[in-house]
Amino acid sequence: MESILFYAFATLAIGSALLLVNLKNIARALFLFFIVLFAMAGLYLFALADFVAITQIMVYVGGVLILMLFAFMLSNKELLKDLQDSSGSFLSIPKWQTIPVVLGFLFLMLYGIIEWQQAPSAWILQARENNTEIVATDNNIHQIGLRFMTFYVLPFEIISVFLMMALIGASHLSRKERTI
Repeated sequence: MESILFYAFATLAIGSALLLVNLKNIARALFLFFIVLFAMAGLYLFALADFVAITQIMVYVGGVLILMLFAFMLSNKELLKDLQDSSGSFLSIPKWQTIPVVLGFLFLMLYGIIEWQQAPSAWILQARENNTEIVATDNNIHQIGLRFMTFYVLPFEIISVFLMMALIGASHLSRKERTI
């Protein structure tokens, strides 16, 4: 059951990402980006990175993507008229230029997986020797939370200020142009 769920998340993430880069409609691309981010959060859960998965949902889906949606809604009204046009439909076939890129990435991923299974990296072998390998029963969320609230408070706050500046800029751009 777990492997089926993993492959479902992976297929959803890859398929949505391929459709995302092919769409010309910004609104549909934003919603596909939403699906990609959620599928990636599911894949992070399978990698035993539960804190990263929750952070993915809270920061990227809850913050960045909502900010993008607001910027889209507050921006040019001509973009909203583009929603009526169905020429760039949801299930359009990718352009021929994307096929070599996708096949190249697929080859690299498969090569990396095969190499990883044949000989684990030195840092994994060292962690196994020192008995410091992270397993599914470990709980490292407390340590990550302490790091975020002590060492990384400034970068976290700088990112929040940038997000606020982007929202203010989107609302400024949405105002009607003044005639001089």
